[in-house]
Amino acid sequence: MFYEHPQFKSETPNPSKTESALATLTPSESKRLIARAVAVLPEVKMALHNGLVVVGWGTTNSFVAEEIQGHSIEDKSSFFSGVVAEGELNANHPDTKIFPMVFQHGKLSEIHQRAALQGFKPGDIFIKGANALDIHGDIAILLAAENGGSASDGWLATCIRGGTFICPVGLEKLVLSVSNVANKCGFFRFKHSMGLPVSMITFSTAKVVTEIQAIKVLSGASASHVASGGIGGSEGGVTLVLEAEHDVLGKAFEIVKSVKGEPPMSPPRRYAAPQGASVGYDPEILRSAVQQAEPNPKPTP
Repeated sequence: MFYEHPQFKSETPNPSKTESALATLTPSESKRLIARAVAVLPEVKMALHNGLVVVGWGTTNSFVAEEIQGHSIEDKSSFFSGVVAEGELNANHPDTKIFPMVFQHGKLSEIHQRAALQGFKPGDIFIKGANALDIHGDIAILLAAENGGSASDGWLATCIRGGTFICPVGLEKLVLSVSNVANKCGFFRFKHSMGLPVSMITFSTAKVVTEIQAIKVLSGASASHVASGGIGGSEGGVTLVLEAEHDVLGKAFEIVKSVKGEPPMSPPRRYAAPQGASVGYDPEILRSAVQQAEPNPKPTP
């Protein structure tokens, strides 16, 4: 479901006073914009004050972690597990991967993510991005771990224990229908695989924050997704039309301008699996390579 902020229900602007602006964001710029909005959501601020906030692995989550803690992560390429990079599905090698962040009463804790999720209660927040999003606000996460990994842990913590799942995800991840593709993936389905074979877990209860919700949260302006894609660094980019009365539109456009120039993310320093071509795109060999890697993620700096 798409995130609903209290101010979303405010009075509709007078059409005769509404002005428009056009904006295009690269994927990294979108990630920074979305992260800034997630960090100031009322639920997140409340949980940071008197509960638990778990920022799971993910490319967008690396930006969220920076916004919440107020300083940069030295190497954001170490703050994700699975990844689509250089034309293939792969994973960060455990030796270079750093732990997800757990905030307890606003302070970074040494509690492991899994232990924190197992102790979740209503009001606690789990933050994790997605690989697919549809127009209904349903999301899907690709899994390379046979036990479901952190996505499965998050499902239990939020659906069973009553925590809240907030999903920061860019509109570049838009697909036709999550429910229609949910059963297309599976570790043992594929005869050939350009990178790691994956399964897929879906959620319809996560509170989804895209560029559209981020702009509304941060400024009060409305945004519409009107185009996608580009070249020369804008592959995966999104083009938006912003609408609001004069002062609000000015604020929204300044916010969007503030994320321009966010550098693209680097691929992992070391992959968990070899390049698919080197093993004939054999999914079993690729899957075995990841299973043999020793899980030894480093603490978050």
